[in-house]
Amino acid sequence: MLVKRIIPCLDIKDGRTVKGINFENIRDAGDPVELALYYSGQGADELVFLDITATIEKRKTLVELVKKVAANINIPFAVGGGIASVENASELLQNGADKISVNSAAFKSPDLINKMAKEFGNQCVVLAIDTKKESDGKWYVYLNGGRLKTDTLAYDWAKQGIELGAGEILLTSMNNDGTKDGFAEDITSLFSNNLTVPIIASGGAGNMVHFEEVFKKANADAALAASVFHFSEIKIPELKSYLSTKNINVRL
Repeated sequence: MLVKRIIPCLDIKDGRTVKGINFENIRDAGDPVELALYYSGQGADELVFLDITATIEKRKTLVELVKKVAANINIPFAVGGGIASVENASELLQNGADKISVNSAAFKSPDLINKMAKEFGNQCVVLAIDTKKESDGKWYVYLNGGRLKTDTLAYDWAKQGIELGAGEILLTSMNNDGTKDGFAEDITSLFSNNLTVPIIASGGAGNMVHFEEVFKKANADAALAASVFHFSEIKIPELKSYLSTKNINVRL
């Protein structure tokens, strides 16, 4: 039985960790290097760093930050935000990142996934999908930090991304993000039960039961959260201990 992973996500803006609700109302959550060190010590399985304004501001993700994080922690971490070329990705991987998360740039130029998979291997390529359930009951892909709606269904894009070489999907429900009402089990379940790569569920964690449910009911491979960890509402050792009592295989 595969180990289910717990992944804190650090949204980075101007070198600080921030958190919002439904992708808006951003507030400060601390120093990213300090938080990374803290989570590494707490037993997080991996970390994800997303430079949330990089795509909009056409900036490269902060290479310096990656360097500092890599020097301080011993768990794998992925970096995303504004990565639009193999060169961008290569620079981050050379400076200590383990995986690269691509989102808007990959959607606009799908060949980017293929090129990165060939250059670094599928295991290095995480396809991040921000999706929103619309009034027609369908989940659509959104780009540029959730600001731009597309007419593409999230599931169709995920399937295409995997064919191109993505080794993992980071699935964020914009409807659930920051609400603390639980993960979007319907779309997560659709992905987990029908796609061939690991699915990281993101958006909506509010308590330990939500993690239990996304693993048991939606069959997610990993669960990602931000504010509940950043503001110590849930501590990772306690969460893992709880999940273990519910017969969910986690690394203690």
